[in-house]
Amino acid sequence: MPNTANLSVRIDPDLKAQAESLFSDLGMSLTTAITVFFRQAVRENRIPFEIRRDQPTRETAAAMREALRISRDPDIQGYQDPKELLRDLND
Repeated sequence: MPNTANLSVRIDPDLKAQAESLFSDLGMSLTTAITVFFRQAVRENRIPFEIRRDQPTRETAAAMREALRISRDPDIQGYQDPKELLRDLND
């Protein structure tokens, strides 16, 4: 049997359970899956998948563009004081 080393990591229990279920469905243990990840990372000399920030949905991106447009429009009334806003809303 080849030499092995132990690795101890802290991970959210729910995430661990989900990962174990997934890898079990794929016919491998959590240890095997981690070993596959490590081997691929070493082979490619990088993390073997893209890591990036979540992209906003189209709806969120459109809302962000609209908010930016509104904030730059000099014809749209803005408020610095919430009391002033409430007064105008009640008129």
